[in-house]
Amino acid sequence: MSPSHPRRFAFGKNWQRFLGSVTPAHVEASATSLQVMMEVQSLSGKTFLDVGCGSGLSSLAARRLGARVFSFDVDPQSVAAAQALRERFAPHDPDWDIAVGSVLEREWLDTLGRWDVVYAWGVLHHTGAMWDALGNVVRLVAPDGYLFLALYNDQGYKSRLWALAKRTYVEHPWSRPFLVLFNLLRAWGLTSLIDLISLRPFHSWRTYARARGMSPWWDVIDWIGGWPYEVATPEAVFHFCRKKGYYLQNFRLSQGLGCNQFVFRKH
Repeated sequence: MSPSHPRRFAFGKNWQRFLGSVTPAHVEASATSLQVMMEVQSLSGKTFLDVGCGSGLSSLAARRLGARVFSFDVDPQSVAAAQALRERFAPHDPDWDIAVGSVLEREWLDTLGRWDVVYAWGVLHHTGAMWDALGNVVRLVAPDGYLFLALYNDQGYKSRLWALAKRTYVEHPWSRPFLVLFNLLRAWGLTSLIDLISLRPFHSWRTYARARGMSPWWDVIDWIGGWPYEVATPEAVFHFCRKKGYYLQNFRLSQGLGCNQFVFRKH
């Protein structure tokens, strides 16, 4: 994290709360998301590096698909959450290692070697030095390997206002109930109203986990509290990675403030 960001959102604490809601269906949804975006059926025989592993759900999904996994996060509470998830779903698994580490520490990253899949979903834009972090992870991919990124979409002034809201949430605790309520209404108000009119109250909320296995409530907290926060246009990400020797295999673009997803392959 950059020195200019002395305070940050407690991602690990949020992930530990999320663990109580994780079910086998969440794991299956996360695995399916990997299969769809990477256009593979299995990761058997592959190595998978989960950068900023958070709850460890994506790491667990990669293990279910057959990969040997190494997960790391700069937040010890996130690492504890991932360890708890492993203990619950894959106890004593010799092919899943978890450690504390920073994507900004290049010398430490160099000790990790090269990986068939480097996965950084919704992580690099929270480091306080997003482009430095991206420059570090592109060096970790093995030849013909995959680089799976999700980075917040640059929406100009909307992104700047969103950054202000996030910083306010972290630095001024009194603002949190108001910001959470606003974000809930913004993210779910219209959808919930449509569900109600369709005589399917809260249907979208209940089925949200099918997308990536995540929790709508804890995602809302993460969205509003996720500081530091940076954004990037799809074009900027594409050109950066192309110059580093990657070509774009798959992508999914956000139409708003959410994450653009990219799957690159290394030449």
